[in-house]
Amino acid sequence: MPDDFSQRRPYNAVSDFVDANVARGLGKKLAFVDPDRSLTYGELQSRSCQFAAALRTLGLRSEDRVTLLLNDTVDYPVAFWGAIRAGIVVIPLNTFLTAAQYAYILADSRASTIVASAPLAQTIWPILDRLPYLRNIILVGAIAEDKTAFPGREVHLFEEVLAREQPKPCLTETVSDEVAFWLYTSGSTGDPKGVKHVHSSLMATAKLFGQGVVGINENDVVFSAAKLFFAYGLGNAMSFPLSVGATAALWPYRPTPESVFEMMRRHRPTVFYGVPSLYTALLSHNEICRGAGSDRLRVCVSAGEALPAHIGERWRAAVGVDVLDGIGSTEMLQTFLSNRPGDIHYGSTGKPVPGYDAKIVDESGRELGDGEIGELVVRGPSAGEGYWNQRAKSRRTFAGEWTYTGDKYQRDKNGYYFYCGRTDDMFKVSGMWVSPFDVEAALVSHEAVLEAAVIGKEDADGLIKPKAFIVLKNGYAADERLIETLKVHVKEQAGPWKYPRWIDVRPDLPRTSTGKIQRFKLRDEESQAPGH
Repeated sequence: MPDDFSQRRPYNAVSDFVDANVARGLGKKLAFVDPDRSLTYGELQSRSCQFAAALRTLGLRSEDRVTLLLNDTVDYPVAFWGAIRAGIVVIPLNTFLTAAQYAYILADSRASTIVASAPLAQTIWPILDRLPYLRNIILVGAIAEDKTAFPGREVHLFEEVLAREQPKPCLTETVSDEVAFWLYTSGSTGDPKGVKHVHSSLMATAKLFGQGVVGINENDVVFSAAKLFFAYGLGNAMSFPLSVGATAALWPYRPTPESVFEMMRRHRPTVFYGVPSLYTALLSHNEICRGAGSDRLRVCVSAGEALPAHIGERWRAAVGVDVLDGIGSTEMLQTFLSNRPGDIHYGSTGKPVPGYDAKIVDESGRELGDGEIGELVVRGPSAGEGYWNQRAKSRRTFAGEWTYTGDKYQRDKNGYYFYCGRTDDMFKVSGMWVSPFDVEAALVSHEAVLEAAVIGKEDADGLIKPKAFIVLKNGYAADERLIETLKVHVKEQAGPWKYPRWIDVRPDLPRTSTGKIQRFKLRDEESQAPGH
Protein backbone atom coordinates (compact mmCIF):
# COMPACT_ATOMS: atom_id res chain seq x y z
CA MET A 1 0.00 0.00 0.00
CA PRO A 2 1.51 3.38 -0.96
CA ASP A 3 1.92 6.16 1.59
CA ASP A 4 -0.69 8.24 -0.26
CA PHE A 5 -3.57 6.63 1.61
CA SER A 6 -6.14 8.97 0.09
CA GLN A 7 -5.63 7.73 -3.46
CA ARG A 8 -8.36 5.31 -4.56
CA ARG A 9 -6.98 2.12 -6.11
CA PRO A 10 -7.59 -1.66 -6.19
CA TYR A 11 -6.58 -2.87 -2.74
CA ASN A 12 -7.54 -5.50 -0.16
CA ALA A 13 -5.96 -4.95 3.28
CA VAL A 14 -5.23 -8.64 3.81
CA SER A 15 -2.65 -8.52 1.03
CA ASP A 16 -0.38 -6.27 3.11
CA PHE A 17 -0.99 -7.70 6.56
CA VAL A 18 -0.94 -11.43 5.79
CA ASP A 19 0.09 -12.39 2.26
CA ALA A 20 3.01 -9.97 1.98
CA ASN A 21 4.67 -11.45 5.07
CA VAL A 22 4.49 -14.96 3.63
CA ALA A 23 5.76 -13.71 0.27
CA ARG A 24 8.88 -12.28 1.90
CA GLY A 25 9.75 -15.53 3.66
CA LEU A 26 8.07 -15.22 7.06
CA GLY A 27 5.67 -18.12 6.57
CA LYS A 28 7.17 -20.14 9.46
CA LYS A 29 7.48 -17.19 11.81
CA LEU A 30 5.16 -16.91 14.82
CA ALA A 31 2.42 -14.35 14.22
CA PHE A 32 0.23 -14.96 17.29
CA VAL A 33 0.43 -16.95 20.49
CA ASP A 34 -2.24 -17.41 23.16
CA PRO A 35 -2.09 -19.46 26.38
CA ASP A 36 -2.91 -22.70 24.55
CA ARG A 37 -1.92 -22.39 20.89
CA SER A 38 0.18 -20.51 18.37
CA LEU A 39 -0.22 -19.45 14.75
CA THR A 40 2.49 -18.83 12.15
CA TYR A 41 2.14 -16.39 9.27
CA GLY A 42 1.80 -19.31 6.87
CA GLU A 43 -0.95 -20.87 8.97
CA LEU A 44 -2.73 -17.52 9.21
CA GLN A 45 -2.70 -17.25 5.45
CA SER A 46 -4.01 -20.76 4.80
CA ARG A 47 -6.64 -20.72 7.57
CA SER A 48 -7.90 -17.27 6.58
CA CYS A 49 -8.28 -18.56 3.01
CA GLN A 50 -10.27 -21.50 4.34
CA PHE A 51 -12.49 -19.22 6.41
CA ALA A 52 -13.09 -16.91 3.45
CA ALA A 53 -14.21 -19.90 1.42
CA ALA A 54 -16.37 -21.14 4.30
CA LEU A 55 -18.26 -17.85 4.49
CA ARG A 56 -18.90 -18.05 0.76
CA THR A 57 -20.16 -21.63 1.17
CA LEU A 58 -22.58 -20.40 3.84
CA GLY A 59 -24.03 -17.98 1.31
CA LEU A 60 -22.34 -14.72 2.29
CA ARG A 61 -21.35 -12.37 -0.48
CA SER A 62 -19.31 -9.20 -0.82
CA GLU A 63 -20.44 -6.40 1.51
CA ASP A 64 -22.49 -8.76 3.70
CA ARG A 65 -21.73 -8.38 7.41
CA VAL A 66 -20.30 -10.85 9.90
CA THR A 67 -19.87 -10.12 13.61
CA LEU A 68 -17.12 -11.50 15.84
CA LEU A 69 -17.89 -12.20 19.50
CA LEU A 70 -14.54 -13.76 20.25
CA ASN A 71 -12.03 -13.87 23.05
CA ASP A 72 -8.47 -12.90 22.11
CA THR A 73 -7.09 -16.21 20.82
CA VAL A 74 -5.38 -17.29 17.61
CA ASP A 75 -8.83 -17.88 16.08
CA TYR A 76 -9.54 -14.15 16.11
CA PRO A 77 -7.12 -13.12 13.33
CA VAL A 78 -8.24 -16.11 11.23
CA ALA A 79 -11.87 -14.95 11.35
CA PHE A 80 -11.04 -11.24 10.99
CA TRP A 81 -8.74 -11.55 7.99
CA GLY A 82 -10.78 -14.37 6.48
CA ALA A 83 -13.83 -12.12 6.27
CA ILE A 84 -11.84 -9.22 4.81
CA ARG A 85 -10.21 -11.62 2.34
CA ALA A 86 -13.71 -12.53 1.14
CA GLY A 87 -14.76 -8.88 0.79
CA ILE A 88 -17.19 -9.30 3.67
CA VAL A 89 -17.55 -6.52 6.25
CA VAL A 90 -16.35 -7.72 9.65
CA ILE A 91 -17.66 -6.23 12.91
CA PRO A 92 -15.75 -7.04 16.12
CA LEU A 93 -18.02 -7.04 19.18
CA ASN A 94 -17.14 -6.05 22.71
CA THR A 95 -16.98 -9.27 24.74
CA PHE A 96 -18.07 -7.64 28.01
CA LEU A 97 -21.56 -6.41 27.06
CA THR A 98 -24.98 -7.49 28.30
CA ALA A 99 -27.56 -9.41 26.28
CA ALA A 100 -29.56 -6.21 25.80
CA GLN A 101 -26.52 -4.42 24.38
CA TYR A 102 -25.81 -7.29 21.99
CA ALA A 103 -29.44 -7.22 20.90
CA TYR A 104 -29.11 -3.53 20.03
CA ILE A 105 -25.85 -3.89 18.07
CA LEU A 106 -26.79 -7.08 16.23
CA ALA A 107 -30.15 -5.65 15.22
CA ASP A 108 -28.59 -2.31 14.27
CA SER A 109 -25.89 -3.91 12.11
CA ARG A 110 -28.27 -6.43 10.47
CA ALA A 111 -25.41 -8.94 10.42
CA SER A 112 -26.39 -12.29 8.95
CA THR A 113 -23.61 -14.24 10.71
CA ILE A 114 -21.90 -14.28 14.07
CA VAL A 115 -18.66 -16.07 14.97
CA ALA A 116 -18.66 -16.57 18.73
CA SER A 117 -16.55 -18.22 21.40
CA ALA A 118 -18.74 -20.92 22.92
CA PRO A 119 -19.00 -19.40 26.44
CA LEU A 120 -19.85 -15.97 25.01
CA ALA A 121 -22.44 -17.36 22.61
CA GLN A 122 -24.69 -18.25 25.53
CA THR A 123 -25.39 -14.55 25.96
CA ILE A 124 -27.04 -14.53 22.53
CA TRP A 125 -29.48 -17.36 23.19
CA PRO A 126 -32.08 -15.33 25.16
CA ILE A 127 -32.29 -12.62 22.47
CA LEU A 128 -32.61 -14.75 19.33
CA ASP A 129 -36.21 -13.69 18.80
CA ARG A 130 -35.02 -10.08 18.54
CA LEU A 131 -32.51 -10.86 15.77
CA PRO A 132 -34.43 -11.47 12.53
CA TYR A 133 -31.36 -10.90 10.32
CA LEU A 134 -29.10 -13.42 12.07
CA ARG A 135 -29.02 -16.69 10.11
CA ASN A 136 -25.69 -18.33 10.85
CA ILE A 137 -23.95 -18.97 14.17
CA ILE A 138 -20.38 -20.27 14.01
CA LEU A 139 -19.16 -21.54 17.38
CA VAL A 140 -15.48 -21.50 18.37
CA GLY A 141 -14.28 -23.98 20.96
CA ALA A 142 -17.61 -25.81 21.04
CA ILE A 143 -18.72 -29.42 20.75
CA ALA A 144 -21.44 -30.95 18.57
CA GLU A 145 -24.03 -30.89 21.37
CA ASP A 146 -23.73 -27.10 21.59
CA LYS A 147 -25.26 -26.78 18.13
CA THR A 148 -28.73 -27.63 19.48
CA ALA A 149 -28.84 -24.58 21.77
CA PHE A 150 -29.87 -22.14 19.03
CA PRO A 151 -33.15 -23.31 17.50
CA GLY A 152 -34.14 -21.80 14.19
CA ARG A 153 -30.57 -20.89 13.22
CA GLU A 154 -27.89 -22.60 11.15
CA VAL A 155 -25.24 -23.53 13.73
CA HIS A 156 -21.74 -24.61 12.72
CA LEU A 157 -18.50 -25.43 14.49
CA PHE A 158 -15.56 -23.24 13.54
CA GLU A 159 -13.09 -26.07 13.00
CA GLU A 160 -15.60 -28.04 10.95
CA VAL A 161 -16.31 -25.20 8.51
CA LEU A 162 -12.57 -24.68 8.08
CA ALA A 163 -11.90 -28.38 7.54
CA ARG A 164 -14.46 -28.54 4.73
CA GLU A 165 -12.52 -26.00 2.65
CA GLN A 166 -9.20 -26.24 0.84
CA PRO A 167 -6.54 -23.61 1.72
CA LYS A 168 -6.46 -22.34 -1.83
CA PRO A 169 -5.12 -18.81 -2.33
CA CYS A 170 -8.00 -16.38 -2.65
CA LEU A 171 -8.38 -12.61 -2.51
CA THR A 172 -11.59 -10.80 -3.35
CA GLU A 173 -11.06 -7.67 -5.42
CA THR A 174 -11.87 -4.58 -3.39
CA VAL A 175 -10.73 -0.95 -3.50
CA SER A 176 -8.92 1.15 -0.93
CA ASP A 177 -12.00 3.33 -0.32
CA GLU A 178 -14.28 0.34 0.23
CA VAL A 179 -15.60 -0.36 3.73
CA ALA A 180 -13.71 -3.29 5.25
CA PHE A 181 -14.93 -3.32 8.87
CA TRP A 182 -17.03 -1.52 11.43
CA LEU A 183 -16.23 -0.73 15.03
CA TYR A 184 -18.92 0.24 17.50
CA THR A 185 -18.11 3.11 19.86
CA SER A 186 -17.72 2.17 23.53
CA GLY A 187 -20.85 3.97 24.68
CA SER A 188 -19.13 6.35 27.10
CA THR A 189 -21.74 8.98 26.18
CA GLY A 190 -24.78 6.82 25.34
CA ASP A 191 -25.76 4.15 22.80
CA PRO A 192 -22.85 2.83 20.71
CA LYS A 193 -22.59 3.89 17.08
CA GLY A 194 -21.20 1.79 14.22
CA VAL A 195 -18.18 3.52 12.65
CA LYS A 196 -17.42 2.37 9.09
CA HIS A 197 -13.71 2.06 8.20
CA VAL A 198 -12.18 1.47 4.77
CA HIS A 199 -9.43 -0.95 3.71
CA SER A 200 -6.64 1.64 3.62
CA SER A 201 -7.18 2.88 7.19
CA LEU A 202 -5.45 -0.06 8.87
CA MET A 203 -2.14 0.46 7.10
CA ALA A 204 -2.40 4.22 7.56
CA THR A 205 -2.45 3.82 11.35
CA ALA A 206 0.21 1.11 11.27
CA LYS A 207 2.66 3.27 9.33
CA LEU A 208 1.93 6.62 10.95
CA PHE A 209 1.66 5.61 14.61
CA GLY A 210 2.77 1.97 14.90
CA GLN A 211 5.95 2.39 12.88
CA GLY A 212 6.35 6.16 12.99
CA VAL A 213 5.91 6.73 16.74
CA VAL A 214 6.11 3.39 18.57
CA GLY A 215 8.85 2.26 16.19
CA ILE A 216 7.52 -1.29 15.88
CA ASN A 217 9.72 -3.64 13.85
CA GLU A 218 9.97 -7.26 12.80
CA ASN A 219 11.88 -8.30 15.94
CA ASP A 220 9.26 -7.02 18.37
CA VAL A 221 6.97 -9.11 20.54
CA VAL A 222 3.92 -7.11 21.61
CA PHE A 223 1.41 -7.61 24.39
CA SER A 224 -1.72 -5.49 24.53
CA ALA A 225 -3.88 -5.71 27.62
CA ALA A 226 -6.41 -3.76 25.56
CA LYS A 227 -8.56 -6.21 23.60
CA LEU A 228 -8.80 -6.76 19.85
CA PHE A 229 -12.48 -5.86 19.76
CA PHE A 230 -11.91 -2.11 20.02
CA ALA A 231 -9.85 0.32 18.00
CA TYR A 232 -6.87 0.71 20.33
CA GLY A 233 -6.36 -3.03 20.80
CA LEU A 234 -6.97 -3.84 17.14
CA GLY A 235 -4.03 -1.67 16.16
CA ASN A 236 -1.83 -2.73 19.05
CA ALA A 237 -2.03 -6.48 18.59
CA MET A 238 -3.24 -6.91 15.02
CA SER A 239 -2.43 -4.29 12.41
CA PHE A 240 0.76 -2.88 13.95
CA PRO A 241 2.65 -6.16 14.43
CA LEU A 242 1.40 -7.68 11.17
CA SER A 243 2.48 -4.56 9.25
CA VAL A 244 6.13 -5.43 9.98
CA GLY A 245 6.04 -9.20 10.57
CA ALA A 246 6.27 -9.02 14.36
CA THR A 247 4.65 -11.35 16.94
CA ALA A 248 1.66 -10.65 19.21
CA ALA A 249 0.91 -12.43 22.50
CA LEU A 250 -2.83 -12.70 23.20
CA TRP A 251 -4.64 -13.03 26.55
CA PRO A 252 -8.27 -14.24 26.23
CA TYR A 253 -9.56 -13.05 29.60
CA ARG A 254 -9.92 -9.84 31.58
CA PRO A 255 -6.47 -8.40 32.29
CA THR A 256 -5.70 -8.41 36.00
CA PRO A 257 -2.36 -7.31 37.48
CA GLU A 258 -1.54 -10.97 38.14
CA SER A 259 -2.29 -12.07 34.56
CA VAL A 260 -0.42 -9.12 33.07
CA PHE A 261 2.71 -9.87 35.09
CA GLU A 262 2.44 -13.55 34.12
CA MET A 263 2.23 -12.63 30.41
CA MET A 264 5.17 -10.27 30.77
CA ARG A 265 7.32 -13.00 32.33
CA ARG A 266 6.24 -15.72 29.91
CA HIS A 267 6.50 -13.87 26.60
CA ARG A 268 9.02 -11.14 27.50
CA PRO A 269 7.40 -8.55 25.21
CA THR A 270 9.32 -5.58 23.94
CA VAL A 271 6.17 -3.43 23.61
CA PHE A 272 3.32 -3.21 26.14
CA TYR A 273 -0.01 -1.43 25.67
CA GLY A 274 -2.33 -0.59 28.54
CA VAL A 275 -4.83 1.97 29.81
CA PRO A 276 -4.37 4.41 32.73
CA SER A 277 -6.48 2.41 35.19
CA LEU A 278 -4.37 -0.69 34.51
CA TYR A 279 -1.07 1.16 34.91
CA THR A 280 -2.41 2.44 38.25
CA ALA A 281 -3.36 -1.07 39.36
CA LEU A 282 0.00 -2.52 38.27
CA LEU A 283 1.89 0.15 40.22
CA SER A 284 -0.12 -0.72 43.33
CA HIS A 285 0.74 -4.44 43.03
CA ASN A 286 3.59 -6.02 44.95
CA GLU A 287 4.98 -7.63 41.76
CA ILE A 288 5.88 -4.33 40.15
CA CYS A 289 9.56 -4.36 39.19
CA ARG A 290 12.06 -3.30 36.54
CA GLY A 291 10.67 -4.15 33.12
CA ALA A 292 7.37 -5.14 34.78
CA GLY A 293 8.55 -8.73 34.39
CA SER A 294 10.03 -8.48 30.88
CA ASP A 295 13.77 -8.03 30.53
CA ARG A 296 13.22 -6.95 26.89
CA LEU A 297 10.63 -4.23 27.48
CA ARG A 298 11.59 -1.07 25.55
CA VAL A 299 8.39 0.97 25.25
CA CYS A 300 4.95 1.23 26.86
CA VAL A 301 1.89 2.94 25.44
CA SER A 302 -1.26 4.30 27.06
CA ALA A 303 -4.57 5.48 25.60
CA GLY A 304 -8.28 5.28 26.33
CA GLU A 305 -8.13 8.08 28.90
CA ALA A 306 -5.59 10.73 29.76
CA LEU A 307 -2.69 9.41 31.82
CA PRO A 308 -2.12 11.46 35.01
CA ALA A 309 1.41 12.85 35.11
CA HIS A 310 2.30 11.20 38.42
CA ILE A 311 1.31 7.76 37.10
CA GLY A 312 3.66 8.12 34.12
CA GLU A 313 6.47 9.37 36.34
CA ARG A 314 5.97 6.58 38.90
CA TRP A 315 5.93 3.97 36.10
CA ARG A 316 9.18 5.27 34.67
CA ALA A 317 10.79 5.23 38.12
CA ALA A 318 9.56 1.72 39.01
CA VAL A 319 9.79 -0.02 35.62
CA GLY A 320 12.55 1.96 33.94
CA VAL A 321 10.56 2.50 30.73
CA ASP A 322 8.57 5.54 29.68
CA VAL A 323 4.86 5.46 28.83
CA LEU A 324 3.84 7.11 25.57
CA ASP A 325 0.47 8.64 26.42
CA GLY A 326 -1.77 9.48 23.48
CA ILE A 327 -5.34 9.81 22.34
CA GLY A 328 -7.19 8.09 19.55
CA SER A 329 -10.84 7.29 18.93
CA THR A 330 -13.07 4.73 17.30
CA GLU A 331 -13.88 7.38 14.71
CA MET A 332 -10.19 7.90 13.84
CA LEU A 333 -9.30 4.20 14.38
CA GLN A 334 -6.07 4.82 16.28
CA THR A 335 -3.83 7.38 17.95
CA PHE A 336 -3.53 10.84 16.39
CA LEU A 337 -2.00 12.82 19.29
CA SER A 338 0.84 11.30 21.27
CA ASN A 339 3.97 11.71 23.26
CA ARG A 340 6.88 9.99 21.54
CA PRO A 341 10.30 8.60 22.43
CA GLY A 342 12.64 11.45 23.24
CA ASP A 343 9.77 13.94 23.48
CA ILE A 344 7.70 13.03 26.54
CA HIS A 345 5.82 15.65 28.53
CA TYR A 346 3.91 13.82 31.26
CA GLY A 347 0.51 15.35 31.93
CA SER A 348 0.07 16.20 28.26
CA THR A 349 -1.19 14.13 25.33
CA GLY A 350 1.85 15.19 23.33
CA LYS A 351 1.66 16.56 19.80
CA PRO A 352 -0.05 15.48 16.55
CA VAL A 353 1.25 12.22 15.11
CA PRO A 354 3.01 13.05 11.79
CA GLY A 355 0.40 12.56 9.08
CA TYR A 356 -2.40 14.06 11.21
CA ASP A 357 -3.40 17.69 11.78
CA ALA A 358 -5.17 18.98 14.89
CA LYS A 359 -6.71 22.24 16.00
CA ILE A 360 -8.89 23.53 18.83
CA VAL A 361 -12.14 25.33 18.02
CA ASP A 362 -14.98 27.05 19.86
CA GLU A 363 -18.71 26.31 19.53
CA SER A 364 -18.91 28.22 16.24
CA GLY A 365 -15.92 26.43 14.71
CA ARG A 366 -13.51 29.34 15.14
CA GLU A 367 -9.93 28.19 15.74
CA LEU A 368 -8.62 29.11 19.19
CA GLY A 369 -5.14 30.11 20.22
CA ASP A 370 -2.69 28.74 22.77
CA GLY A 371 -4.07 28.48 26.29
CA GLU A 372 -7.74 28.59 25.21
CA ILE A 373 -10.04 25.64 25.90
CA GLY A 374 -12.17 24.30 23.07
CA GLU A 375 -13.08 21.14 21.19
CA LEU A 376 -10.30 19.15 19.55
CA VAL A 377 -10.80 18.46 15.84
CA VAL A 378 -8.44 16.34 13.79
CA ARG A 379 -7.89 15.25 10.22
CA GLY A 380 -5.93 12.33 8.84
CA PRO A 381 -6.12 9.31 6.52
CA SER A 382 -7.74 6.92 9.02
CA ALA A 383 -10.97 8.84 9.65
CA GLY A 384 -14.11 6.74 9.43
CA GLU A 385 -16.48 7.00 6.50
CA GLY A 386 -19.33 7.84 8.89
CA TYR A 387 -21.73 6.22 11.33
CA TRP A 388 -24.07 3.49 10.18
CA ASN A 389 -27.66 4.79 9.98
CA GLN A 390 -26.83 7.94 11.99
CA ARG A 391 -26.99 10.72 9.42
CA ALA A 392 -27.25 13.72 11.76
CA LYS A 393 -24.49 12.47 14.06
CA SER A 394 -22.28 11.68 11.05
CA ARG A 395 -22.65 15.24 9.79
CA ARG A 396 -21.77 16.66 13.19
CA THR A 397 -18.71 14.44 13.74
CA PHE A 398 -17.31 13.98 10.22
CA ALA A 399 -17.26 17.54 8.86
CA GLY A 400 -15.44 17.26 5.54
CA GLU A 401 -11.78 16.45 6.20
CA TRP A 402 -12.11 17.27 9.89
CA THR A 403 -13.39 14.95 12.61
CA TYR A 404 -14.86 16.44 15.78
CA THR A 405 -13.60 14.37 18.71
CA GLY A 406 -15.95 15.49 21.48
CA ASP A 407 -12.88 16.15 23.68
CA LYS A 408 -12.05 19.49 25.25
CA TYR A 409 -8.38 20.44 24.94
CA GLN A 410 -5.99 23.32 25.29
CA ARG A 411 -2.56 23.72 23.67
CA ASP A 412 0.42 25.41 25.31
CA LYS A 413 2.91 27.72 23.60
CA ASN A 414 5.25 24.79 22.91
CA GLY A 415 2.61 22.87 20.95
CA TYR A 416 1.74 20.27 23.60
CA TYR A 417 -1.94 19.36 23.92
CA PHE A 418 -3.59 19.00 27.33
CA TYR A 419 -6.80 17.05 27.90
CA CYS A 420 -9.58 18.90 29.73
CA GLY A 421 -12.45 16.38 29.54
CA ARG A 422 -15.29 15.41 27.25
CA THR A 423 -17.31 18.30 25.82
CA ASP A 424 -20.33 17.27 27.90
CA ASP A 425 -18.20 16.77 31.04
CA MET A 426 -16.89 20.36 31.23
CA PHE A 427 -18.57 22.93 33.45
CA LYS A 428 -17.91 26.45 34.70
CA VAL A 429 -17.36 27.50 38.32
CA SER A 430 -17.36 31.23 39.07
CA GLY A 431 -17.24 31.86 35.34
CA MET A 432 -14.13 29.73 34.80
CA TRP A 433 -13.97 26.39 32.97
CA VAL A 434 -13.31 23.38 35.17
CA SER A 435 -11.92 20.21 33.63
CA PRO A 436 -13.01 17.09 35.53
CA PHE A 437 -9.67 15.57 34.60
CA ASP A 438 -7.74 18.34 36.41
CA VAL A 439 -9.67 17.71 39.63
CA GLU A 440 -9.41 13.94 39.24
CA ALA A 441 -5.66 14.15 38.64
CA ALA A 442 -5.26 16.23 41.80
CA LEU A 443 -7.30 13.74 43.84
CA VAL A 444 -5.45 10.64 42.67
CA SER A 445 -2.12 12.33 43.35
CA HIS A 446 -3.00 11.98 47.06
CA GLU A 447 -1.67 8.81 48.64
CA ALA A 448 -5.12 7.70 49.84
CA VAL A 449 -6.97 7.85 46.50
CA LEU A 450 -6.91 5.05 43.94
CA GLU A 451 -9.43 6.42 41.42
CA ALA A 452 -11.65 9.48 41.05
CA ALA A 453 -14.44 10.86 38.87
CA VAL A 454 -15.75 14.43 38.99
CA ILE A 455 -18.97 15.99 37.72
CA GLY A 456 -20.67 19.37 38.03
CA LYS A 457 -23.49 19.56 40.60
CA GLU A 458 -25.85 22.38 41.52
CA ASP A 459 -25.53 23.73 45.06
CA ALA A 460 -28.38 25.16 47.17
CA ASP A 461 -28.14 28.45 45.26
CA GLY A 462 -28.39 26.76 41.86
CA LEU A 463 -24.73 27.31 41.06
CA ILE A 464 -22.54 24.57 39.58
CA LYS A 465 -19.74 23.23 41.77
CA PRO A 466 -17.51 20.12 41.50
CA LYS A 467 -18.60 16.87 43.12
CA ALA A 468 -16.10 14.01 43.38
CA PHE A 469 -16.61 10.26 43.54
CA ILE A 470 -13.52 8.42 44.77
CA VAL A 471 -12.23 4.92 45.40
CA LEU A 472 -9.78 4.68 48.30
CA LYS A 473 -6.69 2.53 48.41
CA ASN A 474 -6.59 -0.40 50.83
CA GLY A 475 -5.81 0.71 54.37
CA TYR A 476 -7.61 4.06 54.18
CA ALA A 477 -10.97 4.81 55.78
CA ALA A 478 -13.47 7.43 54.72
CA ASP A 479 -13.78 9.89 57.59
CA GLU A 480 -14.40 13.61 57.87
CA ARG A 481 -10.75 14.38 58.45
CA LEU A 482 -9.67 12.64 55.22
CA ILE A 483 -12.42 14.35 53.22
CA GLU A 484 -11.30 17.79 54.40
CA THR A 485 -7.66 16.89 53.72
CA LEU A 486 -8.55 15.96 50.14
CA LYS A 487 -10.39 19.25 49.57
CA VAL A 488 -7.35 21.21 50.73
CA HIS A 489 -5.10 19.02 48.59
CA VAL A 490 -7.13 19.81 45.44
CA LYS A 491 -7.07 23.55 46.22
CA GLU A 492 -3.29 23.41 46.42
CA GLN A 493 -2.80 21.19 43.37
CA ALA A 494 -5.46 22.40 40.94
CA GLY A 495 -6.74 25.80 42.10
CA PRO A 496 -9.05 27.01 44.88
CA TRP A 497 -12.20 27.23 42.70
CA LYS A 498 -11.77 23.63 41.52
CA TYR A 499 -11.96 21.82 44.84
CA PRO A 500 -14.89 19.37 45.21
CA ARG A 501 -17.58 20.69 47.53
CA TRP A 502 -18.82 17.13 47.97
CA ILE A 503 -16.81 13.89 48.04
CA ASP A 504 -18.59 10.54 47.80
CA VAL A 505 -16.52 7.43 48.60
CA ARG A 506 -17.46 4.41 46.45
CA PRO A 507 -16.20 0.82 46.11
CA ASP A 508 -15.85 1.36 42.33
CA LEU A 509 -16.72 3.73 39.50
CA PRO A 510 -18.95 3.13 36.47
CA ARG A 511 -16.81 2.38 33.43
CA THR A 512 -17.22 1.17 29.90
CA SER A 513 -15.74 -2.25 29.19
CA THR A 514 -12.75 -0.47 27.67
CA GLY A 515 -12.00 1.29 30.95
CA LYS A 516 -13.40 4.77 30.34
CA ILE A 517 -15.21 6.41 33.25
CA GLN A 518 -18.90 6.96 32.48
CA ARG A 519 -19.43 10.33 34.12
CA PHE A 520 -22.84 10.62 32.45
CA LYS A 521 -24.07 7.78 34.68
CA LEU A 522 -22.95 9.69 37.75
CA ARG A 523 -24.71 12.81 36.45
CA ASP A 524 -27.88 10.80 35.81
CA GLU A 525 -27.67 9.34 39.30
CA GLU A 526 -27.36 12.81 40.83
CA SER A 527 -30.24 14.20 38.80
CA GLN A 528 -32.50 11.40 40.08
CA ALA A 529 -31.42 11.74 43.71
CA PRO A 530 -34.12 12.85 46.21
CA GLY A 531 -34.12 16.61 46.73
CA HIS A 532 -32.36 17.39 43.48
